[in-house]
Amino acid sequence: MAADKSSPDAVPAWQLFALAGLLGATFVVFMSRGQSPAAILLLSLTVFAAAAVGIGALRTLSPLVDESPVGDPLGRIIGGRTRAALEREKSLTLRSIKELEFDRAMGKVSDTDFADMATRLRVKAASLIQRLDESSSYRQQIDQELERRVGPTVAKVEPRPGTCAGCGTANDADARFCKQCGAGLARS
Repeated sequence: MAADKSSPDAVPAWQLFALAGLLGATFVVFMSRGQSPAAILLLSLTVFAAAAVGIGALRTLSPLVDESPVGDPLGRIIGGRTRAALEREKSLTLRSIKELEFDRAMGKVSDTDFADMATRLRVKAASLIQRLDESSSYRQQIDQELERRVGPTVAKVEPRPGTCAGCGTANDADARFCKQCGAGLARS
């Protein structure tokens, strides 16, 4: 039903519903000769309402069928999920670890339960952080997008402080060691 989204000439499916509504309303006007203007208007509005219901159903059901991300402006997918979803899950996991530690300190969770739950949450957080680190950084994504839109004439930005000379990984500005390879970073 939906056209290929990668093709620039593709017609979005919602436009097909709008066109069907227009054609249906035109058909109603031609076929209802001799009717009062109020009846023709009511029939035309009914056809447009049906088209609006079709568009609403398409927007509701397409995320269940379609594999492409709907709200991600860059469309970056990491392991089948968008970067924003992974970052949201990472922050929720880290918050859960903090709440678990607070509950243990308050005596609400036994030591054995704490050890079991904390281990699972920390493994999950570590895997999420690793998946996020494996993807290209935002700076690389921006450079790639600029190069795609403007072309290769865009001047490259000098590496910011904290970039590892050995592996090129971007680290925090106050980092002393590379988070990827562990090499010492030059302080400026």
